[in-house]
Amino acid sequence: MISIAIPKSATPLISVLETLIKQNGDDVNMQKISIIGLEGFPLVKTGDNLAKMIIETTKKESVSISDGDVIVVAQKVVSKAEGRTTQLRNVKPSERAEEIGKITLRDRRLVELVLKEMKRIVKASREILIVEDKRGIVCINSGIDKSNVPGEDSYTLLPEDPDHSAEKIRLQIKELTGKRVAVIICDTYSRPFRRGQAEFAIGIAGINPFKDYRGQRDLFDYVLKVKNVAIADEIASAAELVMGQGNEGIPVVIVKNVQRAELNGTFSAEDLNISEEEDLFKGTL
Repeated sequence: MISIAIPKSATPLISVLETLIKQNGDDVNMQKISIIGLEGFPLVKTGDNLAKMIIETTKKESVSISDGDVIVVAQKVVSKAEGRTTQLRNVKPSERAEEIGKITLRDRRLVELVLKEMKRIVKASREILIVEDKRGIVCINSGIDKSNVPGEDSYTLLPEDPDHSAEKIRLQIKELTGKRVAVIICDTYSRPFRRGQAEFAIGIAGINPFKDYRGQRDLFDYVLKVKNVAIADEIASAAELVMGQGNEGIPVVIVKNVQRAELNGTFSAEDLNISEEEDLFKGTL
């Protein structure tokens, strides 16, 4: 504990500061959210109950779960819990994988995994292998990833049904705590014409993925016509600020007081995917 001696001459100033702090803390309706990473989260293995692990970790870290919280869970731990891991040594490449491997200069066994997880190839070159996966997500390598997976030739695949995975966690948390929360499963993606990556929501439960401003008026009374914000993606990206990408070991984040989010109804992360007709980048890549 640090003690600070305050001279009597400072008393009026301290009184003013106390008043301002009280006003800002209690009387002013400030817009703020809290992003809390669950440190000390145990390593996840096949068959683990993620909801139970989340509750146990919140208790150890003295973190509360409240109605209206949004719990963001990294895809990697969901895949591990659901047994969505594989080893290249067990993969036999098909003829098509051999052909695509020659074009992309990638391990033919990895290409075979990509082909099994996809609907169609968007682009195959020496630089990149972009596909639309079987969940409708346009991504690199069908979302198959090596980072934070033990074993030299071990990889994770995306959850079979990320929305179902999110709903399962949401319902189990409600059963264990009585709290009504939303759940977002997030993963890292590249974006057209932008450097770097950002977190996207690939599975959701209990939250509308959009904040629709269309039809509302702005500060100068103009009617908004196209503003339909992907708030689930924004929350996922905000969680990554705490979650990180390396050895932080924080795969679960609790986001509190997201007032702009609609935390009810039945929605799907697939609502975030656009059709080919809607694709503004069609023909540019």
